[in-house]
Amino acid sequence: MPPAYVEALGSVAAVLTTFCWIPQAVKVIRTRETRAISLTTQVALSVGVVLWLLYGILHVSWPLIGANAVTLVLLIVILAMKLRHG
Repeated sequence: MPPAYVEALGSVAAVLTTFCWIPQAVKVIRTRETRAISLTTQVALSVGVVLWLLYGILHVSWPLIGANAVTLVLLIVILAMKLRHG
């Protein structure tokens, strides 16, 4: 598969997996309701995203870097709301 197709595939996957967190973040910000969100899962996912971000940086993979940077911001918002509002 040509490298351009591989990057395109990664970019589409990055956009889809990143933007799926926007509705959750918006809902948490609007309602401040976080009881249904597992703190353990949120922390583990955030750590995993940090590791993927570092992996992307080490490989200079812009789809990985961009997607995981944006996802990390959204997860931090959700995590902060979880810690603040239980």
